[in-house]
Amino acid sequence: MGLEGGFSRNLPLRLVVPLLVVALVGGAVAGGAVSLLLEGDGQGAGSAGNTRPPLDLPAASEDVVARVAAYAVPSVVTIINEQPPRVDSLGRLVESVSVGSGVIVDERGFIITNEHVIHDPGNLRVVLSDGEERPATLVSHDAPFTDLAVVRVPQGNLRALPFGDSGDLVPGQTVLAIGSALFEFRNSVSVGVVSGLGRRWLREGVYMEDLIQTDAAINSGNSGGPLINLKGEVVGVMANVVRRYGPAENIYGISFVISSRTILPIARSIIERGSFPRPYFGIDHENIDAEFAAANNLRVDRGALVRRVIDAGPADAAGIEVGDVILRIGRNDLTEQLPFVNALALTQIGETAPVQILRDGRVQEVMVGIVAR
Repeated sequence: MGLEGGFSRNLPLRLVVPLLVVALVGGAVAGGAVSLLLEGDGQGAGSAGNTRPPLDLPAASEDVVARVAAYAVPSVVTIINEQPPRVDSLGRLVESVSVGSGVIVDERGFIITNEHVIHDPGNLRVVLSDGEERPATLVSHDAPFTDLAVVRVPQGNLRALPFGDSGDLVPGQTVLAIGSALFEFRNSVSVGVVSGLGRRWLREGVYMEDLIQTDAAINSGNSGGPLINLKGEVVGVMANVVRRYGPAENIYGISFVISSRTILPIARSIIERGSFPRPYFGIDHENIDAEFAAANNLRVDRGALVRRVIDAGPADAAGIEVGDVILRIGRNDLTEQLPFVNALALTQIGETAPVQILRDGRVQEVMVGIVAR
């Protein structure tokens, strides 16, 4: 199984100009006055602070795609994450830059993108559709639970897009993908259909849920760009493109998009409160499967191996140690289909959860107080 994600190359500055590192697709916000977020339970479209209503075009219009693209492109941006120069193991001075896409969702300067685009943020900059460049700051992100982040630029002359409800999508529906393809071709527009709904895909040890599958052409640099319906509404944010799957290579036309229903509660919370509450456990871990168990002489072929325990965190307070294998959190056994982060996401902040661990060949149970990170 193969999946493209962000990558970087490090080259000596004395040999080449700084290399743009494309934040690849795969591993690619506010009630009240905040625009583009759903009111109430988040199940309908809204534009509280956005003065631009959705388009109302006849589906049979010959130029509908071109008109939607013209409407949406001014709200799509390029995001540049430039890391400070560092010295590599050979003593060479190297510099790397990650590039991805984003979509303006609030005219006060809030932009949604992928977390892997701004991971380890350095000098963040946003290039608007007209070429104007503005400094950006990271507001917050939702990794590792989802590949979502919100950045902010100074407000003024920004055009935000309204959100549509991804729950209204149907297979075969026409959609547009807009982003900085190959990092060089800003605001590239591609057209495809909704190929599937409710997809699930494993990315860096975490299953992403409720994904939209599309055959719209998505390439390196599209990470964080919007998927648009024919009303000009954002129904998702591009995240992953499948290039290989098991022994199969050169796969085409399968990309996954984070749905608007997943995005909106997270983005709204980040804009309103500065973060989206997630349960915190306080470990670094590695998911276990049969291959990993055999290579590391483990007695179980599922669960999560504790690699590090964070001082004063919930796991530390519960007595969990490096080398323990977590088998269950609450009522949920850790399996290949339910890895650690997905199981942790099912817990409630503030609860004390029973956690089953394997230590020195014996199964034990400890109680872990789940807190907000």
